[in-house]
Amino acid sequence: MSIGVWFVVLPGVLSLDLSGPAETLKLAGDAFHLHFIGPDQQVSTSIGLNFSGIEPLPESFPPGSLLVLPGVCDSNRYFDTPQAEAVRRWLTRLQPQIHSQQLNLMCVCSGSLLAAKAGLMSGVQCTTHHDVLARLRAAAPGAQVKENRIFVEDRGIWTSAGITSGIDLSLHLINRYCGPKAALDVAREMVVWFRRSGDDPQLSPWLRYRNHIHPAVHRAQDLLSAAPESAWDVQEIADKVHVSSRHLSRLFQQHLGISVRDYLEQLRLAIAEQRLLQGQRMEQAAVAAGFSSPRQLHRARARNTLQN
Repeated sequence: MSIGVWFVVLPGVLSLDLSGPAETLKLAGDAFHLHFIGPDQQVSTSIGLNFSGIEPLPESFPPGSLLVLPGVCDSNRYFDTPQAEAVRRWLTRLQPQIHSQQLNLMCVCSGSLLAAKAGLMSGVQCTTHHDVLARLRAAAPGAQVKENRIFVEDRGIWTSAGITSGIDLSLHLINRYCGPKAALDVAREMVVWFRRSGDDPQLSPWLRYRNHIHPAVHRAQDLLSAAPESAWDVQEIADKVHVSSRHLSRLFQQHLGISVRDYLEQLRLAIAEQRLLQGQRMEQAAVAAGFSSPRQLHRARARNTLQN
């Protein structure tokens, strides 16, 4: 089922705040269906390019839709216009849908400031571009504004920092809705890497060690990710990706900062943790993940705790 994504387009919209997330979500294929809405049918963007074909603001959305508020190039100016005021009033009417999480909200850069003006940020953990943090606090005194964050999530409301963080957040949402493989495929297509928000849980090993572009290492990671429970040895992996075992070990250390065996162990730990959360016993989870025994799983968990 495709998720409806609705971008609010105002005069002065930052072009990358709009096109960055839109292109990222579009690369996920049919998972997302994009709409562009606003008070005006045509607006001029931050780079002087006109954006037309904008649909009117709807009064309601299908459940599970995502509403995106991109930032503008001068929030003092462009959030103080009749169009921005119309959107603010419209957002205020949508507050029940947003706070009940029938409608999810994504704010890119200064977009969170407009959401705050509409009363959507009270009691919400959020962030924005560093130049706008003080104004966000003033607009929403009850908000829990976080500094030095790439993006923050709180009860169906996502906020992000600077311009390119909208791409980071979009990749996070693809991971959330479509799974890590889809997010990884889009990131590799765009030649970008994943970044964590400050205090969010650590990315899974399927995503965490993919911030490189070396093809042999990616091929090795694809092999291991497809069957982490198999009894892999380094020589077998190296043979399948057409490099020597010594060279593969060097490549992993150079590009990932860990050994092949440590990377495989990270994958197995992730699987074991998933199985345990599903209610499986320790022995079942260990065997399903490729560990020889619960004792080996315990040792791997202890090593992982020390390393982190």
